[in-house]
Amino acid sequence: MTKRVGFGIIGAGAISAFHASSMANLENVKLVGFYDPVKAAAEKRAAEFNCRAYDDFEAFLADPEIQAVTIGIPTGLHGKVAIQAAKAGKHILCEKPLEITPGLCDEVIQACEENNVLLATVFQSRFTESIQKVKAAADAGRFGKMILSSVQVRWYRDADYYGKSPWRGTWKMDGGGVLMNQSIHTVDLLLYLNGDPAEVSAFAGTLTHDIEVEDTLCAAVRYKNGSMGTIEVSTSCAPGFPRRLEFSGSKGSVTIEEDQIVRWSFTEPEPGDEVVAKPFDGNAGGGSNPTNIRPDSHSAQISDLANAILNGGKPILDGVEGKRAVSFIHGIYEAARTGKKVVFS
Repeated sequence: MTKRVGFGIIGAGAISAFHASSMANLENVKLVGFYDPVKAAAEKRAAEFNCRAYDDFEAFLADPEIQAVTIGIPTGLHGKVAIQAAKAGKHILCEKPLEITPGLCDEVIQACEENNVLLATVFQSRFTESIQKVKAAADAGRFGKMILSSVQVRWYRDADYYGKSPWRGTWKMDGGGVLMNQSIHTVDLLLYLNGDPAEVSAFAGTLTHDIEVEDTLCAAVRYKNGSMGTIEVSTSCAPGFPRRLEFSGSKGSVTIEEDQIVRWSFTEPEPGDEVVAKPFDGNAGGGSNPTNIRPDSHSAQISDLANAILNGGKPILDGVEGKRAVSFIHGIYEAARTGKKVVFS
């Protein structure tokens, strides 16, 4: 029988159901229970997924069957509970962002290292088939010299989205607005596929929502590989549109809408290229509905962490990788705040 890693889920909100559903068919994972300080919320999720409910965090962490935890609570609490879990000897899969500042990310990373537990950050988009195809093409040099790498996240969130979860839209608990919360997955993909930034200039504003952070931001970036690009993100673009990523090099270009490749064109074609790109199927993903998430890519990342625990390895996307996007975003925020170009070390 295949060995399984016992997982506990911290938080019983909407994302917890995705974590639980993502574990359901994994042969190397067993869902043990949910923790939430609201007892009824924990019990509801536990009944839904046939596992235990905890409203006592110390009792949850003391459960010997829980070897790893997923963290799906308000962003500003990630570090606090992650460090507690690490001290209890639990491996950790933390929802994005790992924390709201690079320094706080470092504290979580250090706690995991000191307690000899593994740490992974949820950037499930890296695990999708389309992103892996683009990554393989980039690694094989098919783009030639990279010229432009740009993204658009023109999403829509109404007032209730922020009003029903008051921690959203605050610097203290959300760490920023549309860039840190809704668009950090896309920022991570820029780093994953095109490498680190060299410098950035940016504008940010709060155009339609009553929140203290930005709901719209535009940035111009030059990357260390010499390429350039733009970042356009908003939660004010009704009715909400699919996320779009575009990568163009001297030998080829690719466009991705949501998780679907719609353009795949290279000056040196290879067998199979003709069937990669397909007409967009119209699924706007999280453009207007924040719960429109498929669980399969979460499954791949959870399984990867479980395999690392069972085999003594490391997760593909560890805490250091998770910190990269937070550091990039903080540089963009600094550029928008000061009106000056920010140069990355």
